[in-house]
Amino acid sequence: MFTISNGIILRGLNLNPIKANITVDDGIIIDISEDSKEGKIIDVDGAIICPSFLNGHTHIGDSIIKDEGYGLSLGEMVKPPNGVKHRALASAEDEDIIESMKSTMWEMLKSGTTHFIDYREGGLKGVKLLKEASRDIPITPIILGRDDSFYGDDPDLSMVKSQIRKLLKVADGIAPSGFGEITDDVANLIVSECEKAGKISSIHVAESESTQVDSLAKFNKTEIERGVNSNFNQLVHCTNPKNNDLDLIKNSNANLVVCPRANATLNVGIVPLNEMLNLGLRPILGTDNLMLNSPSMFRELEFTLKLMSIYYKNYLNPSLLLQMATTNACLFNFNKSCIEIGQVAEFNVFEHFSKNPFLNIINRIETKNILYTINKNIS
Repeated sequence: MFTISNGIILRGLNLNPIKANITVDDGIIIDISEDSKEGKIIDVDGAIICPSFLNGHTHIGDSIIKDEGYGLSLGEMVKPPNGVKHRALASAEDEDIIESMKSTMWEMLKSGTTHFIDYREGGLKGVKLLKEASRDIPITPIILGRDDSFYGDDPDLSMVKSQIRKLLKVADGIAPSGFGEITDDVANLIVSECEKAGKISSIHVAESESTQVDSLAKFNKTEIERGVNSNFNQLVHCTNPKNNDLDLIKNSNANLVVCPRANATLNVGIVPLNEMLNLGLRPILGTDNLMLNSPSMFRELEFTLKLMSIYYKNYLNPSLLLQMATTNACLFNFNKSCIEIGQVAEFNVFEHFSKNPFLNIINRIETKNILYTINKNIS
């Protein structure tokens, strides 16, 4: 048992700042109050106590080819099966992939990230490689698998169903690349099998303007409309919505993941984050491909804050932005905790530089300014 005392706690789903102590026993928060003083006392002298980060979208296998292919198009970089990424993964040794993933997970953990959602290439083997890599690292990967049998204009649906079921025995869900690579029949199979298993179905949609145009030309529907109609419960990117796309997401059960730095790197646009927030959507923030970006949530937060200020000529609410990297994930059953009595203790303790605790984290903090990371796996 220990108590972190004399801190500014960002409490609950909405990160309400309060001056209090927080007591943890056997990995569970048992008290939050000014009077709590049980167990070992750790005085943090006004430091900020914030839920640990969840990186909402990664492709951690890309760790083996950091910064390769810069300047190529989205399709040239990441479209299966012949993108730069997929060719590199296919030719790499298993041991090299595992070691690069391990290195990235330690990098994430050191920068305050305790959970990440990964689109894992390589079918059943790819999922198992990530499980092997993460086995001795105190971080929680949420692994979404995919298989090459999903792709093409005339896939063998019995084979697709078989591979989905095999993946769901070991993965947390299924995540094909996008509607440019799969048919609606495959999409419906993925969603149906994930629903039966109580697991996540996720897909990239509207990442680029061109994929939206292609979808409208071929199906008279946007990619977002197809994702919502198929009942995927997680939509990634939505950088280029059209018509009433955002309203469709609002009225669906899907959660939304946005990746502003990756969109910028790939030259595909600026996600309309203010419109999303104004509609009451609660997006999750992700860093996307490791070949494009570091997995640092500090970099993603600061970039997003300032990009939106330029784009909208208005200020983004820093509290809502920080929720995108922390507590919004709690709303969608990703096994992530907020700071509240009875919750699993998963939080960072940051040095305090400014009066605004949200901007302090987004605008000031670097890895070296983390005093403690408390995690059920390492506390």
